[in-house]
Amino acid sequence: MYLTSLEMIGFKSFASRTVIELHPGVMAVVGPNGCGKTNIVDAVRWVLGEQRSGALRADRMESVIFNGTPGRRPLGMAEVTLTIENTRDILPTPYTEVAITRRLFRSGESEYLINRSPVRLRDINDMFADTGLGNNAYSIIELSMVEGIITGPSDMRRVLLEEAAGVAKYKARR
Repeated sequence: MYLTSLEMIGFKSFASRTVIELHPGVMAVVGPNGCGKTNIVDAVRWVLGEQRSGALRADRMESVIFNGTPGRRPLGMAEVTLTIENTRDILPTPYTEVAITRRLFRSGESEYLINRSPVRLRDINDMFADTGLGNNAYSIIELSMVEGIITGPSDMRRVLLEEAAGVAKYKARR
């Protein structure tokens, strides 16, 4: 399983449709300060179901919608689609390619889709349980998270180990 593409429309600084093609292996996002590198990571976290606006460096969830510039009007919706190759059936779905989409409207309404079919956030969470890619997974790690793991309480380390060991989904279903 690997990420094949990330498409963003109206998400934070990505006002226009932006598609990033990804390939197996290690990937690095480099560029000058302020060019949107962290917004790419935020987009991945958001489409996978991140519910805490603070984790996305926003004061409220609607802040992820492109808010306009002096030369460009604000948009009414943010949409991110993450496409994943699933030829080894790691995800519990018959599809060899899975597209996860999340939309948020300024009204506060949101939608989640798997391969263009409406689903609940719980369906997405269940799909990614024990894969290391869910919204609470260890696959997207920021420097502040590393610092928190090292200096934080032992409960935090236990939760990460449970996720890595595949125990987290059973605890969530209790």
